[in-house]
Amino acid sequence: MAPEIPAESLIHTIETRRSIRLFEPVPVPPEILHKAFDLALLAPNSSNLQPWEFYRVTQAEKKKKLVECCMSQAAAATAAELVVCVARIDTWKRNLECLKGQLKAAEAQGTRIPKAAWQYYNHLAPLMYDQGPCGVWGPFKKLISFFMGLSKPMAREPFGNNDMKLWATKTTALACENFMLAIRSFGFDTCPMEGIDSRRIRKLLNLPRHALIPMVIAVGKRRPEGVTLPRLRVPREWVVHTV
Repeated sequence: MAPEIPAESLIHTIETRRSIRLFEPVPVPPEILHKAFDLALLAPNSSNLQPWEFYRVTQAEKKKKLVECCMSQAAAATAAELVVCVARIDTWKRNLECLKGQLKAAEAQGTRIPKAAWQYYNHLAPLMYDQGPCGVWGPFKKLISFFMGLSKPMAREPFGNNDMKLWATKTTALACENFMLAIRSFGFDTCPMEGIDSRRIRKLLNLPRHALIPMVIAVGKRRPEGVTLPRLRVPREWVVHTV
């Protein structure tokens, strides 16, 4: 059974999380950052393949260049910490083998692993995520899925590298939200920044060209003037539907 938790704590964390544009010159304790990363890595993710990476940039020269790559936004320039969030479409095979090894170890210690889990990780997952050289298998997989889907429901994606990029990015975004909420729960704040020069950041961190950077997260202690606008949202009935 899931343990009981006070809903008020989560509500307070979510309602007080804001994108902060100015930070105080106060360091974030390393133990808080480490715990926030641990909590980020507990985010739900597709097939448990965890296609995310996080780069905490601490070297002074690299951090200065990263601020420039973030268009010298005030949030980046005043943050105590800058974290580059990376989505990878090329690490799923390595991660899959790691998961299978962990399942074998758990099974050896007496944990019963369902047969369906072994079938999924040994056969279905490689079939779904392996797109072949330069994504050449995607169109064939899409065609097969189309005809099979005429008679029954079918999982339609990912087909090709573009679908893989979407898959990795949305999963990484879930981990980013975990990270930001964790930071808020410890009394610090964040600002997710998408106005970035991803090409230069990839070069700065020596990342492969197909690595995706959904956002850079600024972390620190908010200044009172760091919240620049009231929280604005469109009406709920525009976006929440009951069908």
